[in-house]
Amino acid sequence: MPYKKQRRTVVPMEVEQHELDDLLEDYADETLLDTALHDDLLEPSLDESSFAGGYRAKLVFEPRSYQQEALARWTEHEGRGVVVLPTGAGKTVVALMTIERTRLRTLVVVPTIELLHQWREAIVERLGIPPSKVGIVGDGHKEWRPVTVITYASAAMPTTPLSDIGLLICDEAHHLPSPSYAEIARRCSAPYRLGLTATPERADAQHRALHELLGPEVYRRAPADLAAEGHIAQYDEKRIFVSLAAEEQLRYESLMGEWKWFLASKRHLLARGGDFFGELIRRSGSDPQARRALQAHHQARMIALNAGEKLHVVQNLLGDHRKDKVIVFSEYNALVDTISARFALPAITYKTAPEERKATLDAFRDGSYSKIVTGRVLNEGVDVPDANVAIVVSGSATKREYIQRLGRVIRPK
Repeated sequence: MPYKKQRRTVVPMEVEQHELDDLLEDYADETLLDTALHDDLLEPSLDESSFAGGYRAKLVFEPRSYQQEALARWTEHEGRGVVVLPTGAGKTVVALMTIERTRLRTLVVVPTIELLHQWREAIVERLGIPPSKVGIVGDGHKEWRPVTVITYASAAMPTTPLSDIGLLICDEAHHLPSPSYAEIARRCSAPYRLGLTATPERADAQHRALHELLGPEVYRRAPADLAAEGHIAQYDEKRIFVSLAAEEQLRYESLMGEWKWFLASKRHLLARGGDFFGELIRRSGSDPQARRALQAHHQARMIALNAGEKLHVVQNLLGDHRKDKVIVFSEYNALVDTISARFALPAITYKTAPEERKATLDAFRDGSYSKIVTGRVLNEGVDVPDANVAIVVSGSATKREYIQRLGRVIRPK
């Protein structure tokens, strides 16, 4: 029987700017094992003897049904492929199951220093692999072991040895298709490969390269599906529209007028080749009008994202959720600093020192803090403690960011 989950709340705030949204939609699309692996633990085949890890691994808890399904689909695809699960749904567990199943020399590639240490801890504690068998490469460490966790930046270095790996696991696999990181998979000899991500799609369409680098998408579940089955918390989403102040409205309309005029007058030039925004950005390097139009659009967006009325709404929401654990998200750090100062909330941005960030998250985890405000730095790559309310003051409106932030309040208990 699935556990009954507490309902969580996500509150995104928007300025009504339907004209801008419609206009942008008109002009551009921004979304520019081998069958021997079965339920029993197997020793590597003779052809894979050089990849044998020489360790024992046993998961210390029972995986959820969808995690077992994901492993089964990966196995059916000869131990190659990408698993797509929401942030907070336990993608790491799927990877641990593949390590347990294969017992090969394994390389786990992660995007951040925080994840470097989190993954090592998870492998040791959840699989029972001795710490001496699990190493990390990055953050000043260079410990190659039968199971090694490494950052993308370290793995991408030409001198990094990748020839004796049996299982390659890429966390946040949407990073892998970038030109510098794709070589990690191309140089790696691993016959078995697993990619983990909540949002594989990339704006540059390079996510299509994941098939070549790791294998096909073998399993995907949406947040709403897992919530309906009781695996993650049920959640409510409420949109709150705010109005611009008179001065903000005047400035916004002036900037948008400049932007729209440029688009209307140069549409035939920008539409060449089908890459509207690419052409606009290229022209901005030499065309003063194009550059001013881009600046006007950016400034108008900043006015909308940082509307003063949002602070009053945040104040009311914090009062309504006085007893809840709340994370306030903002797209820009300037507004993070403003909210932190105005409401005396601990803040975490990219400028926050690692020691202070850890102390703040630990205090949020143990209940010393019930509210924090942050920017994009907590979207991925950080183990964020449970919250049951997220207030999204501003964001990029991308699917990836939405799922990442939603994952901060829907984690299973």
